[in-house]
Amino acid sequence: MSKAFAKSLSQLNKALVRKLNALIIRAQPPPARPPDGGRVSTLDALPASGGVAVCKVEGGLLRSSSTFPYFMLVALEAGGLLRGLLLLLLYPFLSMLGHGRAIKAMAAVSFVGLRKDAFRAGRAALPRLLLEDVSAEVFDAAFRRRVVCVSAMPRVMVEPFLREYLGVDAVVAPEMREMRGRFLGVMQGESEVLRGLDVQMVIAREKEKAGGDVVVGVGGLGSSFSQLFQKHCKEVYVPTQSARRRWHALPRRRYPKPLVFHDGRIAFRPTPAATLAMFMWLPLGAALAVARIATFLLLPFSLSVPILAALGMHGRLIVSNSGAAASTTNLFACNHRSLLDPLYVAAAAGRTDLAAATYSISRLSEILSPIPTFRLTRDRAADRAAMQAKLSSDVGGGGGGLVVCPEGTTCREPYLLRFSPLFAELGRDVTPVALHSEVGMFHGTTAGGWKALDPLFLLMNPVPAYIVQFLNTISCGGGGGGPEAARAVANEMQRRIAEALGYTCTGLTRRDKYLMLAGNEGLVDNKKTAASATT
Repeated sequence: MSKAFAKSLSQLNKALVRKLNALIIRAQPPPARPPDGGRVSTLDALPASGGVAVCKVEGGLLRSSSTFPYFMLVALEAGGLLRGLLLLLLYPFLSMLGHGRAIKAMAAVSFVGLRKDAFRAGRAALPRLLLEDVSAEVFDAAFRRRVVCVSAMPRVMVEPFLREYLGVDAVVAPEMREMRGRFLGVMQGESEVLRGLDVQMVIAREKEKAGGDVVVGVGGLGSSFSQLFQKHCKEVYVPTQSARRRWHALPRRRYPKPLVFHDGRIAFRPTPAATLAMFMWLPLGAALAVARIATFLLLPFSLSVPILAALGMHGRLIVSNSGAAASTTNLFACNHRSLLDPLYVAAAAGRTDLAAATYSISRLSEILSPIPTFRLTRDRAADRAAMQAKLSSDVGGGGGGLVVCPEGTTCREPYLLRFSPLFAELGRDVTPVALHSEVGMFHGTTAGGWKALDPLFLLMNPVPAYIVQFLNTISCGGGGGGPEAARAVANEMQRRIAEALGYTCTGLTRRDKYLMLAGNEGLVDNKKTAASATT
């Protein structure tokens, strides 16, 4: 009797779910249907090329059917943990709202009270997350022509990504209202956006530049700006949820502009489940970070390395044929991934006499460093003399070696910045060290945040991992070759490390990074002292 009752209850429940789904589907606004054409069933049915494409960002250009991760990233990076926690607590209520209303509610929580001139998440943090969600199929179909992208998300969130990384020709999106330099958490209405932008003129301009009159559309989630598709598009493709599931991410090698720099602490896609896991991890992560710091500070490498491995810090050492030089060479040059780079090099080499050559890292980082730090300035002649004196002092028995990072700042992506040739002017043999690191939850570097928290965030990751590879030693020829010879050595060093890691060499510098991510040249207190990490 109980089994029959349970079966009947299950059937009733399934019937109620089917009716509820039917009601939800009927409640959705009908997709836009252009007056002179119609809907097409596949992206391939759109005209091959030429003319203009009007593309909806949410659910069109982007594969995901949820905009929650993008607003959560803004809340966490620009507003802090408490704002992110509030947005997470509101998620059950947001999921019951329609697409457009949910975006307005999330924008209110994420933006209210933020300073407009200090908001850099749209340029520094969001492009990485958005690029990973771009549909390769939509990109191939729409970006063979002039593109106008339409979004219900605030312009400050999507425009830097669309224009700088995808090369979109025009963006239709609401502005966030502001007062006295701070966002009010309220977006423009759709009619106000269309009046202020004069979309008809935008479409006409793009048609003229494209040299054709055909305007096609790729729809998406919600009904925002549907009149654009109705008035201007001859044919529109509206993807279904099942179609979006079959889409593939745009490969990194096909990005119109490479993603070299990005900022922010969050290293994962902050979906509701992942964000909840992060908040649950924070107390344990903080305690684990303290334990790892204590292990670093109090124990020698012979004991700390296995204990740290047991605490989740994984490392792998790769030694070349001449790797034995790591025990005798006193100058090591490595690419820069985090503040722990010199420490991993010293531990892998089994050397307690190595010092990290640094610029203006925080005093806290210097205090917590288990190996000596050797502070430099931006005075090239003075730095060269100080490094030379440090390396020469090992002759008397009280010196030691140096670990330098010629990039001058960290780079998270698989690229190498231009190497400064200063290390090659010292007339010493140099051992190149290729470093690769992985984090799962938090980035341990920042361009626009509090650098004093870098060690804490890095060590709070559940399972941070490092690969250390010692390469064949390079002779600098006694330092008598002049600046050109030093530059050649630096370029060769960059090439060898990039080849070992599978990275790409660039001519970008630390200044380029800070101008893009922080809006300054990385200076501290407007002086000529750089705020980069180890160099």
